[in-house]
Amino acid sequence: MSGTSASLDEVLGRARALAADGSRRLLGIAGAPGAGKSTLAAHVADELGRRAVVVPMDGFHLAQSELERIGRADRKGAPDTFDAAGFVALLRRLRVADGIVYAPEYRRDLRNPVAGAIAVPPDVPLVVVEGNYLLLASHGFAPVADLLDEAWFVAPDDDLRLQRLVARHVAFGKTAQDAHDWSHGPDEANARLVAATAARADVVVVP
Repeated sequence: MSGTSASLDEVLGRARALAADGSRRLLGIAGAPGAGKSTLAAHVADELGRRAVVVPMDGFHLAQSELERIGRADRKGAPDTFDAAGFVALLRRLRVADGIVYAPEYRRDLRNPVAGAIAVPPDVPLVVVEGNYLLLASHGFAPVADLLDEAWFVAPDDDLRLQRLVARHVAFGKTAQDAHDWSHGPDEANARLVAATAARADVVVVP
């Protein structure tokens, strides 16, 4: 990893500096499934209040019905199960900060994204984007890194990450066995792909 390691306090300071810059900035938080990206993004949002809005990449999951139609439902979460072009287009709109922008949100209880669920007003200085593939150079995600003003990579202990991931799948309806199999199967294949992108981050956060 080429990015410098940083504590939670240090990265929150970096987020405050980005928000104080005076113009729209995009902060990316990347990491493997279960790494704690959404938790860190929530910390940033809590710290900055009305000066930050979180926009998860997960809002660009293809709909469950479309994944079933194209035969990819059994590998949901892989790079080619997202609308990467739509995600890139949204980031370009967010950089302009010309009027309110609406972003989609993924609803785990519905297993589908919901359009227009997240409002980003033009006066919000920091948009926090979090997702697995922000630093991936393939599958249509290559433009993302250049659209971010700063990128963090969350790198927890892998055993802890897997424990949390299994627990999350159980919480959203999978049996314990199915949660284990999915976390150590499709999710872990994606995690290995994401780990190879860590070198592109500006900062590595080890929770």
